[in-house]
Amino acid sequence: MKLVTFQQDKEYPRVGLVTTHGIVDLAEASYVLFHQEGALPDDMLILLYQEEQGMDQVYAVYETLENCRKPPASITFFEPDNIRLHSPILRPGAMLDFYTFEQHVKTCRAKRGLEVVPEWYDFPVYYNGNPRSVIGYGDAVSFPRGEDKRDYELELAIVIGRKGRDISVENAHEYIAGYTIMNDWSARSIQSKVMKVGLGPAKGKDFATSLGPCLVTVDEIEDPRNLTMTARINGEEWSRGNSGSSQYTFEQMIAFASEGVTLYPGDVLGSGTVGTGCGLELGRFLKPGDEVELEIEKIGILRNRVSE
Repeated sequence: MKLVTFQQDKEYPRVGLVTTHGIVDLAEASYVLFHQEGALPDDMLILLYQEEQGMDQVYAVYETLENCRKPPASITFFEPDNIRLHSPILRPGAMLDFYTFEQHVKTCRAKRGLEVVPEWYDFPVYYNGNPRSVIGYGDAVSFPRGEDKRDYELELAIVIGRKGRDISVENAHEYIAGYTIMNDWSARSIQSKVMKVGLGPAKGKDFATSLGPCLVTVDEIEDPRNLTMTARINGEEWSRGNSGSSQYTFEQMIAFASEGVTLYPGDVLGSGTVGTGCGLELGRFLKPGDEVELEIEKIGILRNRVSE
């Protein structure tokens, strides 16, 4: 299934279910079909906190609608062009961005005159992103004032669907609710300065992170390590890679991140940037007005424009 957070006109954002008939308000459809008022929430984070019980109800709605030749007239179906898509998760509890693609790591470190440290091959490192700066499909991206090296980063991300701590690699797949696309926007001039201190890239990153356009459940992705990933700027392809070229799996990332730390439903874990997946690797940067499209096979296209 594909789930979205959408908004029509001035109404509040709510969870939508993508069907062959169109996008439906999940809570409304559940009530019409099963007369279960309040059974499914309007907020994706609250839905994920219901864990298996909530997702079982979502599947019941989806399968009922997909098996209907003529759905109930009281259910409204929306076309994507007539609604606003937000980030699937409006308020992630945590946002951990990893650094798992060797080509990206080697290229970016070489540009700073550095080699890959041996420890990179020992465990999947990550930094803590800013969950309050999350934006969605179609939103404009405002870079920090004076930044002259505006950059995108093409990433696959997972959303956690179960609470867990000290999770084993073998069991980690049970904690994945689904997949989405992440654009870890980067202010490279700022980043290059703050990283000299050695405490991470956060100040060059914390102004915006895009997620979307949807959350795709695990059953829709046969092999998450064989997804084509592309980036286009104003329609021109700049980046192309494959999710399977990462050094670490999401299961390994979950296990490492949960060592002595509790992960919660709605937490977002980014894969890191796929090889060639940013302007820094290519020696090209974004300009105000540029349209950036990130596409990952079986998930869709995440589109944003750089603010003037």
